[in-house]
Amino acid sequence: MTDGQERAGGMDSAEPTAAPARPAAAPGGAYDIAAYDTVEAAVRAQLAKALGGRRGILEAAVPTIAFTLSWITTEQLRLSLAISIGTAVLLLVVRLVQRSTPQFVLNSLVGIGIGAFLATRTGEAKDVFLPGILYNAAYAAGMLLSIVTRWPVVGFLVGAITGEVTAWRSDPGMVRLCSRLTWLLLAPCALRVAVQLPLYYADQVAVLGVSKVVLGWPLQVAAFAAMVWVLARGRTPIAKSDRA
Repeated sequence: MTDGQERAGGMDSAEPTAAPARPAAAPGGAYDIAAYDTVEAAVRAQLAKALGGRRGILEAAVPTIAFTLSWITTEQLRLSLAISIGTAVLLLVVRLVQRSTPQFVLNSLVGIGIGAFLATRTGEAKDVFLPGILYNAAYAAGMLLSIVTRWPVVGFLVGAITGEVTAWRSDPGMVRLCSRLTWLLLAPCALRVAVQLPLYYADQVAVLGVSKVVLGWPLQVAAFAAMVWVLARGRTPIAKSDRA
């Protein structure tokens, strides 16, 4: 064992013995499958990482809250957009100063930027929310298609974890599990469209803003909790020998 390996081992020993919230980094940034004993545990970790934790949830919600509050109090489109974009930029600067990943702030900033472009072109404040509605509709349609064709999108996550991109399709039980998990991912997107599209056509800008926050990360976290419950009932072993 090299000195570098000994130091790495010493650092690892200081970590909690429970399953880590995110996988250890493998050489070249690959996913470290050895960190988990079951496919379900690895999928749970990947889903948790995708949510971005509490900070990622907050960073996604704050710019929308800022826009909605400003619009309710002033009904000034450009001012509300400036406050929303400024809030997102401030969050991005904090991330950069702390040298932490800006992924979730950038996602929020891109969405706000597209919505702001549409709204300033049309002069309609409701168009700030149109990209999000279209995104959720497309996402729901894509996931529904994947379920109908028996290529559920969650299956590819399992394939990435196990190292066999499509091998999971040979197991009918795994296909059913991945389909159920994909339904749980699809549900929040479909619900957002069902609620927000009528509000969009009714020009209910303030209610749209509130619904975007309420049906955003809180709903996604609820879906994630349901997925964790489904995954907690199974213990599919990972064949680590196949990865050697």
